[in-house]
Amino acid sequence: MTKQSPIVDGVASDDLVFKALADPTRRLLLDALRERAGQSLGELEAVVVTHAAMTRFGVMKHVKVLIEAGLVTTRKSGRHTLHHLNPVPIRLIHDRWISRYVEPQVAALSDLKQHLESS
Repeated sequence: MTKQSPIVDGVASDDLVFKALADPTRRLLLDALRERAGQSLGELEAVVVTHAAMTRFGVMKHVKVLIEAGLVTTRKSGRHTLHHLNPVPIRLIHDRWISRYVEPQVAALSDLKQHLESS
């Protein structure tokens, strides 16, 4: 059984995603899950303690924020809960906020390149 975050209208709130991504420890956890899916809390804790002094409870709080933002899903496997990266909210943030603002600059650079090459 997979447990996911509360999602509004099929999409996690942008505010929750931005809040989750704002913390370097949570980004470290997401990187670890991107490298290897299906990690237990103990495995994630081992990743964090190599970079910062943090208790298991602290790691649990960070993982909870990631789950609430929809960036991490969980699945029970025996006695363990395995954590998996869900990249969809990040992609939605990219599509909504980043690509829209980058497109004019990319077009301008392309035009400049063509102008310089034709001169």
